[in-house]
Amino acid sequence: MGLESGSHKVKKEILRVYRSRKETRSFYDKISRIYDLLAERSEKPARAAGLKVLSPMPGEKLLEIGPGTGRCLALMAAAATPKGRVYGIDLSEGMLKKAREALHRLRLDDGVQLISGDATSLPFLAATMDGIFMSFTLELFDTPDIPEVLAECRRVLRPDGRMVVVGMSKEGRTSALVRAFEWTHRHFPSILDCRPIYVRRVLEAAGFRIIIAQAQKMWISVEIVLARMK
Repeated sequence: MGLESGSHKVKKEILRVYRSRKETRSFYDKISRIYDLLAERSEKPARAAGLKVLSPMPGEKLLEIGPGTGRCLALMAAAATPKGRVYGIDLSEGMLKKAREALHRLRLDDGVQLISGDATSLPFLAATMDGIFMSFTLELFDTPDIPEVLAECRRVLRPDGRMVVVGMSKEGRTSALVRAFEWTHRHFPSILDCRPIYVRRVLEAAGFRIIIAQAQKMWISVEIVLARMK
């Protein structure tokens, strides 16, 4: 089952993302100063559950895609460094600036490298990461880009590596709230750039083996999925 070639149902039901990379970068640069005020309260429990599933260990080499203001990145660094190394890659320089400030305050910046870049082309050698973490990030990518991002994750993960994705979910019965959310995304993409996806399914389609798949309620359903290389 693949987004592009296998499952027509999944391909049809996951909405497209209408913003360009440039527009996405500009949007998150603008809201970086207030992002935690907008999202921290609602997203924190799911992110914390995802990090618990990832279970960062001392000495590991870890990557977070879309670290935003760096809250999860700091917890990963606290667990993995100083013997390990943590990386964060984000399109938004504004978000990376906030993450650098947070890491510096916590005296964790020596063990973390922040990179401005695109997850469809990760700047890392193959088979170098012990773990990858994504939280409310995969659903920001356009539907055809999701398999590319996950293929890059597979490339940079070690054979025994693991990946945790926390994301808004389309699984289960579609509520009126989800329909309203998707309607807003479709008609006002400049206001609402993300949309729910099938987290577990897209990971399976990308060739990952699912170890844990949890559901959690935010104001929308959230999937927390731990996957390993097949």
